[in-house]
Amino acid sequence: MQRISRRDFIKTTIAGGIGTIALNNIAKGEGNTRTMTHYIAAYDTESPNCLAACRKIVDIHRRYEIPATFFIVGKVLEASPNEYKELLNNPLFEVASHTYSHQMLKDHAIGGKAASEDKIRDDILLGKALVERVFGRPCIGIRSGWGFDKGLAGAPIPLKYINESGFQYVSSMLWGPDSSLPALLTEPFSYSADGYPKLWELPGHGWHENILKKNTFIPQRLTLWPSPMPEAIPKGFISTPEEEFAINRIFLEKAVESGNSYVSLIWHPWSLHSFDPEMKMLELTFAHVRKLGLKSCTYTDIFHKVSSS
Repeated sequence: MQRISRRDFIKTTIAGGIGTIALNNIAKGEGNTRTMTHYIAAYDTESPNCLAACRKIVDIHRRYEIPATFFIVGKVLEASPNEYKELLNNPLFEVASHTYSHQMLKDHAIGGKAASEDKIRDDILLGKALVERVFGRPCIGIRSGWGFDKGLAGAPIPLKYINESGFQYVSSMLWGPDSSLPALLTEPFSYSADGYPKLWELPGHGWHENILKKNTFIPQRLTLWPSPMPEAIPKGFISTPEEEFAINRIFLEKAVESGNSYVSLIWHPWSLHSFDPEMKMLELTFAHVRKLGLKSCTYTDIFHKVSSS
């Protein structure tokens, strides 16, 4: 991935959520055809409290017939394999890895130092093996714990094991520049510059919603100044599902306006449930997805789309 300055990164994102691939296409005179923006519902399923939440989430997805990707931590799946298999073994859902135990794969300015190489290797390999054993189907995607502002670019150790284990995409770019929030509407890119041209990064967008609700302790230094998306920064912690949806719709509408290939918000089942047990936010968001005419899909669907183009 070609390095760009922090200022240029922000400017290109404001101009239209343009990622590495889009920049390359523009340089070639390509990419002038506006493509349909897809929507991916995705869930970082990372604690024992997620199971009860996922039951409610799955009911809403079935009602709206909207697919989803569940990135599940291996230890969580290991504790309730039959329950998760019964719940998610459905053509609507992709089950991907969220590593085995949510180890830090790379240094993070807020989250701390990377785990040892042995722990990183085990977290990647065991997480994939568990998903495939429980669901009896290939697991081609992994989302890192926490995520990073540049994804896994420049991180040879996790990239090596992710590639060797057979993953085809990674979703690890989940923060904005300088480890800020929200994560901007960055487009997919391959890890060609790191030596893995067939491995794709599929970023997540927006806020880690648990932080918006003060469900997770995070230092106060989170946002850039001046902000590239000031309209998406609330004055304080949100307190209602309607307030959460109001932030979601900013990213949905901006993605459509900018012609992004997809938009996917960063959600955690345990946090959604503790804040909004009736899942009103999901219903509001899914209704707006339909109103905007977004095509819903999974991360695997987007991977196949971008890797074949």
